[in-house]
Amino acid sequence: MECVEKKIVVGISGSIIIDGSGNFAGYKRAYVNDDYVQAVIREGGIPYILPITSDVSVIEEFAKNIDVLILSGGHDINPLLWKEEPSKNLGEIFPERDNFDFTLLENMEKLKKPILGICRGEQVINTYFGGTLYQDINSLEWATLKHNQKNRPDLVTHTVNIEKNSKLHEILGEEEILVNSFHHLAVKTVAPGFKAVGFAKDGVVEAIEKEGNNLVLGVQWHPEMLAEKNNIMRKLFKYIINEAKKEKVDER
Repeated sequence: MECVEKKIVVGISGSIIIDGSGNFAGYKRAYVNDDYVQAVIREGGIPYILPITSDVSVIEEFAKNIDVLILSGGHDINPLLWKEEPSKNLGEIFPERDNFDFTLLENMEKLKKPILGICRGEQVINTYFGGTLYQDINSLEWATLKHNQKNRPDLVTHTVNIEKNSKLHEILGEEEILVNSFHHLAVKTVAPGFKAVGFAKDGVVEAIEKEGNNLVLGVQWHPEMLAEKNNIMRKLFKYIINEAKKEKVDER
């Protein structure tokens, strides 16, 4: 009997959007941007959108049933989580999503499964593990680059330098890349057990990774928006799926 390789299930943390008009104005919908879904499918993974819930037992089952977690982008993170009061330039927060992402991350980390954080997802990882964030880099004199290009998600607008002795460099095979940019929060103090491995030309941290064997990686840009036409960005999704395949082989 031929042995068929099991597909890797990639969980993508979801959010909630509220309809602004039509028959269901004010109605909540669970969603994630389709670019995440297509980036996973393109590399042979099976995407599952993980809807926000406060039920810990449900979140535990999410973690058990997926092989990889992608923490997606979205709202600003509540600064009270790293013991700061909100600045006047903080955007909209979503504490229920913060709690969901933290619990999801906690359960995935216990199971030692690969985790990729994208934009907000990188910030979630850094905050969960004890780091801090700048609430608004536009308020910093030294952060001179434009880090929110407003539109054209498939357009790269600034460079990121990658540290040579890093997992990210191993994955991408590049010391300098071009990225898109849609953020105003950024890593301030890197969490214990992590290192900053990607930097914009003005010094803003653009990527962090956990030290040790378990893959926990965060990037500040949006590779899923570029992956359709950008082979370098596709490597991120291919790598996390391949890492999960290795884990499955090791379990046999």
